Amino acid sequence: MNSSTPSSSAGGPGSAESTGPRRNSKRPKYSRFTQQELPACKPILTPKWVISTFLLVSVVFIPIGVVSLFASRDVVEIVDRYENECIPINSRNDKVGFIQSSQDKTCNRTLTVPKHMKQPIYVYYQLDNFYQNHRRYVKSRSDQQLRSPGSERDTDPCSPEDTTSDGRPIVPCGLIAWSLFNDTYDFTRNNQQLTVNKRGISWKSDRDRKFGKNVFPKNFQNGTLKGGASLDPSKPLSEQEDLIVWMRTAALPTFRKLYGKIEVDLQAGDVIDVTLQNRYNTYSFNGKKKLVLSTTSWLGGKNDFVGIAYLTVGGLCFFLAMVFMLIYLIKPRQLGDPTYLSWNRNPGGH
Repeated sequence: MNSSTPSSSAGGPGSAESTGPRRNSKRPKYSRFTQQELPACKPILTPKWVISTFLLVSVVFIPIGVVSLFASRDVVEIVDRYENECIPINSRNDKVGFIQSSQDKTCNRTLTVPKHMKQPIYVYYQLDNFYQNHRRYVKSRSDQQLRSPGSERDTDPCSPEDTTSDGRPIVPCGLIAWSLFNDTYDFTRNNQQLTVNKRGISWKSDRDRKFGKNVFPKNFQNGTLKGGASLDPSKPLSEQEDLIVWMRTAALPTFRKLYGKIEVDLQAGDVIDVTLQNRYNTYSFNGKKKLVLSTTSWLGGKNDFVGIAYLTVGGLCFFLAMVFMLIYLIKPRQLGDPTYLSWNRNPGGH
């Protein structure tokens, strides 16, 4: 075969490559926007910039942490765990049997005020190991029924606490309402009753929008097994604030809910006698019950986490700033010429 003979793959006059249409390029049209060449702030993180930034963060965060921590420490809090102490000694081997029986469940507790407590003093009950965030529990309610008297038969999401045995709708229906907390507390100081104000303890938006003023309890806790407290059938749901507070479910298994407010000051050394009714069954799931009396500050209740978090971040930034400063002073490193960076040069070829 003659090596000088033109091959069809060599792009000769008769080749398919020369006669076929030229393929269009998929390269996008050049623009400064698509190539990310618009003017922008592109700081160079030199040692001075990094050290200054860490020092600035520490100067801001450390004072905020100190102030927050002092505000939290100014809150006076009394916590009394009582679920074990309020079971008679001869019934402590069968706590569930006692709490489900008809025996008297009155319990007397004594609290001593450690520091001066300014009004209002908030009374909370705290439950541990109670999973209000369980999916089936959270869904077991009917918001339409709570708002409108014409929707009292809208009980589909409320099973198994939707209707009575004879088919009548339960208002309010669902497991959340059925398990309403029913321990009660009475307070006395020097043989004088301390009034607990239970109005205004719920969110105003809940009272006005989620619970109807013309919706009244019906057939509630009428079954053989009662889950918690009963409701006054003569009061609309918008005025039953214990229920409203309880039905705002908690995200964590340990939570506090507001029971009421004591609107008088308590002095350091005051002895508070508490008469409580230990009715709520937390013994079936090894739950804990606590009574909490607390004041507030401008930051809210007692919460050391915010202050500790700010102090930790501020202290860490200060430590890093000192480390970088020592490295920079003891063993400095020569910086490169920033003019060679791509964004400091004009784009070529366009």
